[in-house]
Amino acid sequence: MSATELLHGPLGESRYDKKMETKLVFQDAAGFATPMLAVFAVDIALGVDAEPLLALLTTSDAVTDAAAKALASGEFKGTLGEQLLLHGPSGLKAERLLIIGLGKAKTLSVDEVRKGAGTAIRSAKPRGMRELAIAFPEEHALSDEHLEALPCVGLARAIVEGAELAEIDWDTYKSDRKDRSVQSLTVVAKETEKSTTAEIHQGFDEGVIVSDAQNFTRALVNEPGNVLTPTELGKRAAAMCAEMGLACQVHSTAKLQELKMGAFAAVAQGSAEPPALIVMTYEPKGKALPKDAPVLGLVGKGITFDTGGISIKPADGMEKMKYDMAGAAAMIGAMRAIAQLKPMVKVVGVVCSAENMPDGRAYKPGDVVTAMSGKTIEIINTDAEGRLVLADGLHYAKTLGCTHLINAATLTGACVVALGILNAGLFCNDEPTVEKFWEAMKVSGEKFWRLPCTDDYKDQIKSQIADIMNTGGTRWGGAISAAMFLKEFVGETPWVHLDIAGCAWNDDVKPWIGKGPSGIAVRSIIEWVRAYSA
Repeated sequence: MSATELLHGPLGESRYDKKMETKLVFQDAAGFATPMLAVFAVDIALGVDAEPLLALLTTSDAVTDAAAKALASGEFKGTLGEQLLLHGPSGLKAERLLIIGLGKAKTLSVDEVRKGAGTAIRSAKPRGMRELAIAFPEEHALSDEHLEALPCVGLARAIVEGAELAEIDWDTYKSDRKDRSVQSLTVVAKETEKSTTAEIHQGFDEGVIVSDAQNFTRALVNEPGNVLTPTELGKRAAAMCAEMGLACQVHSTAKLQELKMGAFAAVAQGSAEPPALIVMTYEPKGKALPKDAPVLGLVGKGITFDTGGISIKPADGMEKMKYDMAGAAAMIGAMRAIAQLKPMVKVVGVVCSAENMPDGRAYKPGDVVTAMSGKTIEIINTDAEGRLVLADGLHYAKTLGCTHLINAATLTGACVVALGILNAGLFCNDEPTVEKFWEAMKVSGEKFWRLPCTDDYKDQIKSQIADIMNTGGTRWGGAISAAMFLKEFVGETPWVHLDIAGCAWNDDVKPWIGKGPSGIAVRSIIEWVRAYSA
């Protein structure tokens, strides 16, 4: 038995197993028997300095009455993630009533609801509670003066996503791991007109699919590098595709040589672990697409561990470089959801996976390599390896017929310096394409900030000996010079580049989510793909 099997179990087996059963019922929340009922509260005070004026997002009189005295005390302000727990609430079948703040009503969006649902789950876990219910936030509970109607589909989806993402704690390999999981969540909504009820059902079902895909992604990112090698990542992707009915091919060194992927191969050659080129394909069934229909290419950086190579990284914090494949994991997770949501558009996922190691065969600063496209690249820094594997991945996606490209990568520390850990970086060479991504963000709730990649930055990557250098000649604008490098390999193809380095790992515990992998970009990529559905 191999060391990997001793640590992990059979190869290809994921450590993420969905445990929480999520249900949707239609009835008055006051009559639902549960150990804990969570209900959302917002501050409807209009003035900037006004004292909080709290209102619950429910039209259940019994729930409102049970909370009235506590809300009137002034102890609870309703800030986002704030919690107030009432035991034995009068008039309710619930044993406890948990009031969760969502902040100001005038700025309320589905993202606050997503975080509120996560807060409910994170509040239940340390109390040893295995089941709870969340009252569906009724948009008509408040007057239009305070709250514009929010989409039922988005609200239902946000509750499920927030709850499912919050439920997992990433203590995967602890030998004394204790099961504190919430096993059952019920979303309790009121019967409304048929169209609204159908929308709640739709959002609920989508939330289950999308959150499962994001948690699948997070589980991949969480794995240590000695478990999740490029070969293992390929096996997990293939197993997912077989489960979801996607076509999948996993190639290694011989295929890179056949395709003349000199940039990708250069990164891989310093490791004893062989690389993996993973190709996943979704094609809609039941209806022929027009000949000029778009084909979307999802390209992910899959460096399963990054030492920096010969340009070795400092030891401090290097253990986090197991998450340098978060872009690849996001694409695998997105493909999982796409297979279930079934948009009417063809999608091809390409993952370029390798380890970046500093052995005697490793590529070196000063080397010149030739990418699949034929461009020659002078290696300035071997720690700028992600853009090399993506260069060949993006070009390969074009040869597979992709007409629109999106890539995700934990690409640059410079992007973290520029944007911190709240926004990921976004670059694009085509306005209609980025407009679709902005619309996707309205649904996903994820935060990206656009940075420039115009041709006046091109001089930063000019090389004297080759076509281009793999880093700029200066430390300034490092995230931009990385984007400019990738732009050389997409040409005129509409393209979005997501630099997720600052947002792929949560270092701090929030009321709505624990420490560990975030699964950033999965939700946005899914919605971007759906925007092209015929």
